[in-house]
Amino acid sequence: MSDSDRTAPGAGAVFLELARAEFKKLRAHAEAALAQVDDAAFFRVPAAEANSIALVVKHIAGNARSRWTNFLTEDGEKPTRHRDTEFELDVAADSRPVLMAAWQAGWHALEEALAPLRPEDLLREVTIRREPHRVMHALTRQLTHYAGHVGQIVLLCKLERGAEWRTLSVPRGESETFNAKMEQRHRA
Repeated sequence: MSDSDRTAPGAGAVFLELARAEFKKLRAHAEAALAQVDDAAFFRVPAAEANSIALVVKHIAGNARSRWTNFLTEDGEKPTRHRDTEFELDVAADSRPVLMAAWQAGWHALEEALAPLRPEDLLREVTIRREPHRVMHALTRQLTHYAGHVGQIVLLCKLERGAEWRTLSVPRGESETFNAKMEQRHRA
């Protein structure tokens, strides 16, 4: 066994590091898209039975607050959460600043829940809607859930911005250049 094998983090530590990083990337991706739209676009409903950007933000905020508050000790579906209302705009109460404050609070709850987790916690049992989940499962469940909704936010923002959209990834026609830069960086 080499010295690096003895000091390398275990799979659980690596998993937690990756989960934290992926949640952070999802949030940053969504916020970079949200920064590109004005209030009219934020609240616009693109089609019948579709959600506005505002409602997707409201849903993620409500979900995150419920799932991550007292993550290890309480059911992830809190009695105070009313999921259906996350998909209803309250014109008097749901301003963009209010919804973005709820968004920030939801992500803060997630960060606070993830910070103390240790590899030995990954096999602990938590509940979501009374259904038992290992912590590792709950984390991957939420990562995939948020990734889907962040994709919706990005698409809706991109549609609103049209030709003025500033890409959040490798620009069209620049993949080869990007790949060459990555190869050069990782060769060094």
